[in-house]
Amino acid sequence: MDAMPLILGAGALGILYALFLAWYVLRQPKGSGKIVEIHQYIKEGAKAYLKHQYAVILTIATLIMIILLPINVLMGISYIIGALSSVIAGYVGMWIAVNANVRTTYAAKEKGVGKALRIAVNGGMVLGLMVVGVGTLLIAVQLILYGATTEAVKSIIGYSFGASTVALFARVGGGIYTKAADVGADLVGKVEEGIPEDDPRNPGVIADNVGDNVGDVAGMGADLFESFVGSIISTMVIAATAIYVYVKSGWINWAILPLTVAAAGIFSSIITSFFIRVKEGGDPSKPLTLSTIISGTLIAIFTYPLATSLLGADAGLRAFIVVVLGLIAGIIVGLTSDYFTNPSKRPVRKVAFMSQSGAALTILTGLAYGFASVLIPAIGIAIAELVAYLMLAPYGFWFGIYGVALAAVGMLSLAGIVVSADAYGPITDNAAGIAEQAGLGEDVRAITDKLDAAGNTMKSVSKGFAIGSAALTALAYIAAYSSTILDVTGLSLEKVKELMSFLNATVISGSLIGMALPAIFTTVVILAVSDAAFVLIEEIRRQFKEKPGILEFKEKPDYGRAVAIVTSYAIKRLITPGLLAIISPLLIGFFLGPYGLAGALVAATITGLMLGLFQGNVGNTWDNAKKYVEEGHYGGKGSETHKAAVIGDTVGDPLKDASGPSINILIKLMSVVSVIFVQILVHYNLLTLLSIH
Repeated sequence: MDAMPLILGAGALGILYALFLAWYVLRQPKGSGKIVEIHQYIKEGAKAYLKHQYAVILTIATLIMIILLPINVLMGISYIIGALSSVIAGYVGMWIAVNANVRTTYAAKEKGVGKALRIAVNGGMVLGLMVVGVGTLLIAVQLILYGATTEAVKSIIGYSFGASTVALFARVGGGIYTKAADVGADLVGKVEEGIPEDDPRNPGVIADNVGDNVGDVAGMGADLFESFVGSIISTMVIAATAIYVYVKSGWINWAILPLTVAAAGIFSSIITSFFIRVKEGGDPSKPLTLSTIISGTLIAIFTYPLATSLLGADAGLRAFIVVVLGLIAGIIVGLTSDYFTNPSKRPVRKVAFMSQSGAALTILTGLAYGFASVLIPAIGIAIAELVAYLMLAPYGFWFGIYGVALAAVGMLSLAGIVVSADAYGPITDNAAGIAEQAGLGEDVRAITDKLDAAGNTMKSVSKGFAIGSAALTALAYIAAYSSTILDVTGLSLEKVKELMSFLNATVISGSLIGMALPAIFTTVVILAVSDAAFVLIEEIRRQFKEKPGILEFKEKPDYGRAVAIVTSYAIKRLITPGLLAIISPLLIGFFLGPYGLAGALVAATITGLMLGLFQGNVGNTWDNAKKYVEEGHYGGKGSETHKAAVIGDTVGDPLKDASGPSINILIKLMSVVSVIFVQILVHYNLLTLLSIH
C-alpha cells in the first residue's frame, strides 16, 4: 500500500488541474450579440436534455442499488458511487464544453487560430482530466475505506457496474438525440432546401448543436470513464481471486499496480497539455495527433520504476512490457482509424470521387472501406492480448490472464489525453456552427473550420480507441468472471477449462446467442434514431411550409419545438437498449448456466469489436467524404455529388455516433453484470435445477 499516496495525489491533482482549466476557460471573453444569443440556445437545450436524461438514469440506478444491497452492502454502495461519479464527470465536462464553444468562436474572430485552439483544448482537457482523476481517486479511496482485503476488492466491482449503467444510457440517449437532430437537419436543410450546414434558417440547427454536447461530450465522457475504471477494477478482481491463490501475501501489490499505471497516465496527460500549441496559420491537427504519442511515451517512462518497485525486477519488467503493449495497441487502433477517415488519405477521397455517380456508390464504397478498417485493429489487439499473456504466464496461468487485463489498463492509461482530444471536437464543431449562424466573416469561418476539421480526425481516432479498449476490457472482465467461477465453485483450473471449452454444447449455444446480441442492439438503436429523425423532418418541413418567410430571413424558426421533439424521443428510446445489456446475461446464465454465459460473453465481445470498429470508421469516412466535397472538389456544395455525399453522411451518422460507440458499453456491461451475479448463477440455473450437466 506504499503507492497509495502517489495514487491519491495523482487523482486529486487531475481533478484540481481540471478545475483550474475550467476557471481559465470561463475567464475568457465570449463576445456579445448574435454569437452569445446562439450560445445561450445551445446551453439551455443541453441543460434541459441532461436534466431529463439523468432523472431517468438515476431512477434506474437507484432500483439496481436496492437490488444489490441485500447481496453485498459494500457493492451496492460502490454501485451508486460509480453512477454518481460518471454523472459528475460527464456533466462538468459538458458544462465547460458548452461554455467553451462561444469563447472559441470569439477568440477565432479576435485573436486567431492559436488562442482559439488553446481555449478549445483546455475545454476538452476538463472532461479528460475529470474522467481519469475522479475514477482513480475514488477507486483508491474505496480500497482504503473498505480495507485491503480480497472481499473488499471484489465489492469495488459495483463501482464499475454503476459507471457502466450510466454510460450505456447516456451514450445511447445522447447518440439518439445528436444523430436524430443531425440527420433531420441535414436531409431537409442541405438536400431538400439547399441551405448550408448550421444555417440559422434551419429549425433543427440548434437541436443539432445541442446534440454535439449531450452525445459527443457527456455521452462519450461517460463511455470512456466506464472503460477506464472497468479496466482497472477487472484487473484488481483477478488479483484478488486468482492471483491470491498463488501469492497470498503479495497479491495486494498486483491489485494496486493498475492504479499506479492510471496515476502515471494522469501525470502524463497534464504534462502533455503544455505541448498542444499551434502557431498562427499552422495546422491544429498536428499537435493534437502528436499529443497521443507524447503521452504514451511519458506513461511508459513513468510506469517502469513503479512496476519494478511493486513487483520486483523481473515481474516488474514483464508488467512494464505488458503496459507498453497496451499503449502500442491503442495507438495502432487510433492510427488505423485515422487512415480510413482522414480526408487526406485514399479511402475518404475515393468515396468522395464515387459520389459523382450517386448515393448508391457513396454507400457501397464506404461500406467496403468500413469492413476493411477492421482487420489491422483486430490483428493489433490479438497480438497485444497474446504477447501480454505470454509475458506473465511463466508465473502461472492466471498471471498470464492478469497480463491480458493489464494490457487494457495500459491502453486506457491514455484516456486522459484521448478524451480531451475527443471533447475538443464538439467544442470546435459548435464554434464553427456559431460562426456560421452569426454570419461572421469568411476569415473567421476559415479558422473555425480548420479547428473543426482537426476535431473530426481526433473523433475518428478516439472512437477506434474506445472500441479497441472496450474489447480488451471485456476480455479482462471475462477473465475476472472465470476466476470468480473458480473462486465460487472450488473446482480445479483444469475442470473449469474443460467446462468452458467450445466442446461443451452449452458454451456453443451461448456463443450463438451472444454473437447476435450486438446486432440486435444495433437494430434497436438505429430504429430509435430513424424514428426520431422522421418526426423531426416532418416538423422542419412543417415550419418551412407554414412560415415561408423563414428561408428569406423574414421569420424566425421555432428552435425550441425541434429541441423538445428530439429530447422526448431520445428519453423514451434509451431504456430498451440499456435493459437489453443488463437482462440478457442474466437470462442466458439462467437458461444455459454459467459456462453457456461465458460462451455468450466471448462471442458478444468478438462480434461487438468488429461491429463497433466498422460502424465508427465507416460513419466517419462518409462524414469526411462529404466535407471533402464541400471544400470544392467534384462540384462542391449544392452539386449532385454533394447531395450524394450528404446522404452517405446521414446513413453513417447513427452508426458512428449512436449504435457503434454504444456497443463498447454493451459488451462491457454484459461482462460486469455476469461477474456480479455469477455466484447466484452458479447455484441457480435451469440446468442445475433439472440436474443436467
